[in-house]
Amino acid sequence: MEVGGSCSDIQGLPEECVSHAISFTSPRDACRSEAVSAAFRSAACSDKVWRSFLPADYAEMLARAVDRVEFASMKHLYFRLCDPILIDGGKMGFFVDRDTGAKCFILPARELWIVWGDTPQYWRWVPHPESRFSEVAELLNVCWLEIQGKINCRMLSKRSNYSAYLIFKLSNSARGFRFPLQEVSVTIGGVHVSKFSVRLMEEQESSRLRPILRRPRIMWNILHHANLPQEPQEDLREPLNDPPVEAPDVPDDADEPQHDQLPDPNEQARRDRGMVLKPQTRQDGWMEILLGEFYNEEGDDGDVAMSLLEIKGGNWKNGLIVQGIEIRPKK
Repeated sequence: MEVGGSCSDIQGLPEECVSHAISFTSPRDACRSEAVSAAFRSAACSDKVWRSFLPADYAEMLARAVDRVEFASMKHLYFRLCDPILIDGGKMGFFVDRDTGAKCFILPARELWIVWGDTPQYWRWVPHPESRFSEVAELLNVCWLEIQGKINCRMLSKRSNYSAYLIFKLSNSARGFRFPLQEVSVTIGGVHVSKFSVRLMEEQESSRLRPILRRPRIMWNILHHANLPQEPQEDLREPLNDPPVEAPDVPDDADEPQHDQLPDPNEQARRDRGMVLKPQTRQDGWMEILLGEFYNEEGDDGDVAMSLLEIKGGNWKNGLIVQGIEIRPKK
């Protein structure tokens, strides 16, 4: 009887009090609360609850949207923003994390720094039917691959762990991404907080011999110092299997300034096991590869820079199609 009385007392609370309590939970808990009773359903669906789950500057984001966002309630708006919208004239994508309401962003290829990206001989900019942006960057032929994106910490949700991903596709004729490994990293305020190796093309995707073009070592040494791509000089054949590769240990940066970022245990475990990350297929049909992880404290640490790099091998690469870089909460 006492238990039943307690439940009755809770159900008898004013809706505003119930809404206030639910606003301190999570979107998932709010949805579950709707099943408790009719009174809880009304409180859990209230604008007060769902406005608390949205970013504080959600109105500013709506004002920056390319297309007007229509919504009937704050709950409707919340789940509408779980799907990316274009903002700032299509120069960026924005959405909220479904579980936490944290802000997420997508930097399109045009907003990235791509070495030789404006040279038609090496990269071209074309529309893609499966891209949310007006154009993507397609790699034609380079031996110096370097892609970097930046976002200011102030734009992100405070006290949140984030992961950054390169969103891309590989054409059927893509080559040069199995070996050497690519290096990815994240820096905050110029300080490295994450760095490891990845492989953009899984080995089984290129099981047969393919002709590849490599330059003589002398020519590559000239290129390496001049930082200028040269036309390939020799036609060699790529071996069936990659040579054994161990992910390189990242040396301690003794000269770098101290910072508040704690070591990522997942990244340390990858290093200890010599693991090389491989791409994953997304629900939208694109692929993604982790560029790194970081913690955003109060948003006053300056720019976060995320990069992918392969400049040591000297082999020519093509067929990479870049849509952009996505920054979202770490799961």
